[in-house]
Amino acid sequence: MSPKGPPSKSIWAAAILGAAAFFLPPSAAAGQGDPLPRITFTKVLKGSSPEFERVTVDKSGAAACDTRKLRDSANPRAFKLSPATTQRIFGLAARLHNFQGVELESRKPVANLGRKTLTYERGGETHSVEFNYTANRDAEELANVFEGIVSVNLHVQTLDFSIRYDPLGLPHELSLIQMDLERKALADPELLTPQLEAIVRDSRFLHLAQVRAENILQELRQDRN
Repeated sequence: MSPKGPPSKSIWAAAILGAAAFFLPPSAAAGQGDPLPRITFTKVLKGSSPEFERVTVDKSGAAACDTRKLRDSANPRAFKLSPATTQRIFGLAARLHNFQGVELESRKPVANLGRKTLTYERGGETHSVEFNYTANRDAEELANVFEGIVSVNLHVQTLDFSIRYDPLGLPHELSLIQMDLERKALADPELLTPQLEAIVRDSRFLHLAQVRAENILQELRQDRN
């Protein structure tokens, strides 16, 4: 049996193109020409859970969320934001001049609430601003929207885990979702729909969990109407 030679140029080219597509933003990887404007929110607060949060969204609503401990590797989850939430994010960013030349730090003596970074990217244009606490209402609202997106993604992760490995924990997690809905603390809670519907359909889950999941689904339907 003859020894194998080095990989052909075509194999190397395919590998390089595949890697490049993985690291490109969704709009660029999809071959849409110039990348769409993109906004990234990052928050770092050591000792919290999670310690690291990052949400990236482009103008089409294509988004990714990464939540983890600082020492862990990145593991972003891709999803699609609603047009309303996408427009809200980019509208607030525009009112903040897409973070160009703005100062958001209040300079007040407050506790460490997490170092937050907002970044706007479009082609070769990049603007960023950092703050711990801000009195700017537009920046505060924008940060709250991103925190709401993070909260939804954390609930999705917990539901996925509980559905597979800890079904007895579902009633508690669903009650936390109900409380967050009451506090208006979730952005695009409709992203929870696949998990909620899976709980309602599967009779192996506790009846209490199914009732709570159905109640949440009904609330989401009412909010859409």
